[in-house]
Amino acid sequence: MKNRRLFALTLFVLTSVKGWAQPQGPAQPKIIMGDSLVHDRYSLIFTGNDARFDSVTRQNMINVFFTVYPQMVDRFNKNSLTKVGIFIDTAYKAVAETGNGVARFNPAWMKRYPQDVDVVTHEVMHVVQDYKDGEPGWLTEGIADYVRYVYGVNNKGAKWFLPDYRPGQSYKDAYRVTARFLLWVEKNKYKKIVDDLDKAMRDGKYTPRLWVKLTGRTVDELWDEYAKHPALELNYK
Repeated sequence: MKNRRLFALTLFVLTSVKGWAQPQGPAQPKIIMGDSLVHDRYSLIFTGNDARFDSVTRQNMINVFFTVYPQMVDRFNKNSLTKVGIFIDTAYKAVAETGNGVARFNPAWMKRYPQDVDVVTHEVMHVVQDYKDGEPGWLTEGIADYVRYVYGVNNKGAKWFLPDYRPGQSYKDAYRVTARFLLWVEKNKYKKIVDDLDKAMRDGKYTPRLWVKLTGRTVDELWDEYAKHPALELNYK
């Protein structure tokens, strides 16, 4: 889930060894765990305020980051941040959100669904996206779930699947519904649809006319065709 607001965690300054510097401003969550990890040219600052956070889940989240993030950077945005933060926050009640290079996770969710480590894949794709303000939220989240499907390492174990088409759905439903639609367009109309949409949104050049330029159809026309013939072979890791 993408959050463009400057939530309190983004007021931290990433440091090279000690993790997070002292926060500034009124909201100052107490950090009781923290580590700085480096692999090749990428750094992950893993911090949080949950002393009971499961060490196995923590390591699995770290492994996911270092597995998928370099692949996504290489494909979509080679200028992405090389230092990214993960914060496990007991005060956060949704599943996860990302802003300014920091992904915040609800430890209660991870405790309940420890296999759902590819929520990391979705969230750090938002770091790679780095879209301009005002881009369609449905497409932002759809691309992030498309990436989770393509690069996720444990979607099958988490029982995370893209939903079959059902009447009443819309490409604007975002997340998994939009992700499946993007995969259908990629397979049936234009192989680089996600890459080109992603770049246009990062450059601030996205308009609905881009669908016509890339595929010869408006997004509504594509959706209508998808609704009539939605069959799609999917393989989950």
